[in-house]
Amino acid sequence: MVRHSLNFVGYKQRKEVAADLSRIYRAATRAEAELHLDSFAEKWDAKYPSISASWRRNWERITPFLAYPAEVRRVIYTTNAIESTNMSLRKIIKNRGSFPTDEAAMKLLYLALRNITARWTMPVKDWRTALNRFAIIFEDRMPDF
Repeated sequence: MVRHSLNFVGYKQRKEVAADLSRIYRAATRAEAELHLDSFAEKWDAKYPSISASWRRNWERITPFLAYPAEVRRVIYTTNAIESTNMSLRKIIKNRGSFPTDEAAMKLLYLALRNITARWTMPVKDWRTALNRFAIIFEDRMPDF
């Protein structure tokens, strides 16, 4: 939602709008997030009315995220590694055009993933804390070791 919202904002005000949006998705509760969304709308609706309207349209999809503790949220909205991997795979496929067989495509994707993972250096920040929270919240889904 944040990236979509920033599509409407000029470069000079991106940081300020992003900071105000972060108050919404970093709120501790749904009620607090609604208050921050209202204050965001008061401040920015005159210039960018489509942003708060978009958040309100998607509110029911956004708010389940607020039920998780901060450690889990940080892992959920840190999607840069996933997006970077997807972009790299799309680039590899696009540059090749067509493949003689499905096996050729799979081999190319395998090699690309091998090269992509070699560049990964930093793990998800505070992963162990998030993993502890996942073990508590999703006890029935976590494997026993």
